[in-house]
Amino acid sequence: MTDATRNVGIVGGGHSRWGVREASYKDLIQEAGKATFEDVPNVTPDDVEGLFVGSVQPERFAFQTHVAPMVSELLGVDVDGMIARTELACASGQAALRYAWLAIAAGEIDTALVLGVEKMNLPRERMGETQASMTNVMDREFDGVNGLNAPPYFAMVAQRHMHEYGTTREQLAQVSAKNKSHAAHNEFAHFQEEVSVDDVVDSFELSPPLCLYDCSGVTDGAAGLVLMSEEKARETTDEIAWITGSGQSCFGGNSVNNLPSMSAWPQATRAAESAYDDAGIDDPLAELDVAEIHDCFSISEILEYEDLGWVEKGAGGQFVADGRSALDGDIGVNPRGGLLGCGHPLGATGVSQALEIYDQFHGRVPDARRVPDPETGLIHNLSGSASVHSVMTLSRGRP
Repeated sequence: MTDATRNVGIVGGGHSRWGVREASYKDLIQEAGKATFEDVPNVTPDDVEGLFVGSVQPERFAFQTHVAPMVSELLGVDVDGMIARTELACASGQAALRYAWLAIAAGEIDTALVLGVEKMNLPRERMGETQASMTNVMDREFDGVNGLNAPPYFAMVAQRHMHEYGTTREQLAQVSAKNKSHAAHNEFAHFQEEVSVDDVVDSFELSPPLCLYDCSGVTDGAAGLVLMSEEKARETTDEIAWITGSGQSCFGGNSVNNLPSMSAWPQATRAAESAYDDAGIDDPLAELDVAEIHDCFSISEILEYEDLGWVEKGAGGQFVADGRSALDGDIGVNPRGGLLGCGHPLGATGVSQALEIYDQFHGRVPDARRVPDPETGLIHNLSGSASVHSVMTLSRGRP
């Protein structure tokens, strides 16, 4: 960001309940929208100048396109400044958040509503459509038709990381046990049950070495945030999460054949370095307190410890084994339960991650999953075949 841009803060937000819901796509939007405006009583739909909706495949899951105007209608928001839907597979929610931040920072608008939503669970007889649709985020013609959807791809990543660095099956399970156990104390999470390492290892083997509990769920859900310029935010509330930096990087495309590595994500490193530079973070391991990172599979979190610049390459497994990503560790990672515990309604995940950082900053979470006195935070998403990585940094005390 340049000196000419304005400071932007998150001033509140809300969730629908996440899980296998009978609620429709529209119902989820209204649940999250209502919760968001109730959380920020000094902001009404009339105050919103920009609306940004993260949603990946409503055309296939809900048979609806042109969804941003529909959200406007359902929530009673008349948009006079900027309106858009963002689609970036699993990073769609963070993309919506990033666009809202940039629009306010540039002075185009002062107040934005960001809403992420996905309705993924179809009637049982149509769940094959959900699985087929998920191959669309990779190269459908070259990879999808050969069955290379997410679990086999991340299984290959795990196999390669284990081969190169000695990462163990137990270390993968420790990631999932940690995050699912956090989700047991999250009222919005899909999965709300304490899970042990043995439970993960003994769960159904899905795509070796990954078992069922190593994988995020097919989840319905929505989440919303209100963003404001510094002047408006300070007039509205004393509880603000300032956005201090952001970065994105993409190379390799959708096809797995063109990815630079099967055991490293240099795109994550580039995106993180950009965000750290914006935020003035020189040593992320020392300067970050809490992080919500993209644990779509247990191996993902281990690679992210490394490629976000927290530990040396190959040391991610030991990082979780040593408790350094626990709530009271070096960085409290995925205290809301991550994707493994909360589920992964694609367009809503990045929005929910940012709301969790806000809630952690202001002590709005149960003690059982609270990070001690966090001042700085980070959210991270990967998307597709991990060819795109998005990172955002946040601060409680300073813009």
